[in-house]
Amino acid sequence: MTEFFINIGYLIAAILFIFGLKGLTHPRTAVRGNLLGACGMLLAIVITLTDQRIVGFEVIIAGVILGAAIGAVLALKIEMTAMPELVALFNGFGGIASVLVAGAALIESTLGGGSSFVQTTVATAASGLIGAVTFWGSLVAFGKLKGIISENAMLFSGQQVINAALALIALALSAGVVMDPTNVLLYWALVTVASILGVLLVIPIGGADMPVVVALLNSYSGLAAAATGFVLSNNVLIITGSLVGASGLILTNIMCKAMNRSLTNVLFGVLAPTGGGASADEVYAGRVKSASPEEVALLFDAARRVAIVPGYGMAVSQAQHPVANLASLLTDRGIQVEYAVHPVAGRMPGHMNVLLAEADVPYESLKDMDDINPYIDQIDVALIIGANDVVNPMARTDPTSPIAGMPIIDVDKAKTVVIIKRSLSPGFAGIPNPLFALDNSLMLFGDGKKMVLDIITALKEA
Repeated sequence: MTEFFINIGYLIAAILFIFGLKGLTHPRTAVRGNLLGACGMLLAIVITLTDQRIVGFEVIIAGVILGAAIGAVLALKIEMTAMPELVALFNGFGGIASVLVAGAALIESTLGGGSSFVQTTVATAASGLIGAVTFWGSLVAFGKLKGIISENAMLFSGQQVINAALALIALALSAGVVMDPTNVLLYWALVTVASILGVLLVIPIGGADMPVVVALLNSYSGLAAAATGFVLSNNVLIITGSLVGASGLILTNIMCKAMNRSLTNVLFGVLAPTGGGASADEVYAGRVKSASPEEVALLFDAARRVAIVPGYGMAVSQAQHPVANLASLLTDRGIQVEYAVHPVAGRMPGHMNVLLAEADVPYESLKDMDDINPYIDQIDVALIIGANDVVNPMARTDPTSPIAGMPIIDVDKAKTVVIIKRSLSPGFAGIPNPLFALDNSLMLFGDGKKMVLDIITALKEA
């Protein structure tokens, strides 16, 4: 009877997770979805603690207090610009947790002298392999996003051969763990090899492709958690890990399509640039024209349709609230304002959507790249705030570019383009942007937030 109620509780928790994910598909229901997911997790934790009392509650409570304290500090201190790095770390934490839990279960089984089922040993090997790859791959992704490691692709001769050899060694060690679960050293050897593999898989991926990597590592962390669920015979962990793994893989596929990348290349860490390309001097050649906030205000005053294209620079300058105020001011003057959002703008999937939602921008005003591109030539003024690679025409014109073939927002086809940027420095892909030198483009150099506020002031004064 006790087991019956435990399984019913786990089922309810899983249902709450599913409805929570459903709620997260729209900003209007996102808060409710988040609350449902949190309730499901609370229920799962309570049931698990009630079911398995191997560790004293004083140790568990100490862990909860410590974890809650760390989580609270991170939630209060981490800025939105650092959210991608935090997500990468969260993925890594999930991976290392799976490694340690599976290892502890293997040691416990060995010390207990009992025989392990094949299902358990296979799941243990999978947890160690996927979890270690996730942890170290996430640390590399964190380093690239944070700037600790060079965001450029790091390549060396025979890289793919070494990766293939490490993968074969990891599979051989996994088979050894399954065949001889009493040999704990084999498990930790597997973890070591998988750790090296995790580093080498992410190192060759350039910074421009980090959104894809973050989504993929999220999927890996879910798969590792699901495998750990089989190790512990915990149904709710299997279900939630599968949900995270599947949703992460779906998101990775969406990101790949948005960047014209191959999912196979992502899986095997071969998202390196394809070649050189024109230098900044060749691209700009003295053709860049700068403007003032007053001149941009005059452009808006004569416009009837405006598109705002946000990018990572908007996050850095925390300009989302002034941008929303500018859009409201223009709307009050009878100007139609839309936001053109690229799927991989920023440093993680949905980064711009989160920022704009924080500024209470109506969800209906957000237009996907595919929705706005067909009529972008009807836009009078396209205002780009901190975006670079996602509006770079080189994706269409230069087959040697690192972003060659990547679908972009075709802002160069708008009647006038205004780019707010501190300088002509390249984006995460490390290449110049010909958009800055087009005849219909104007550069507004300066901090994103300050420039938007200056435009608002100029509009009001006019």
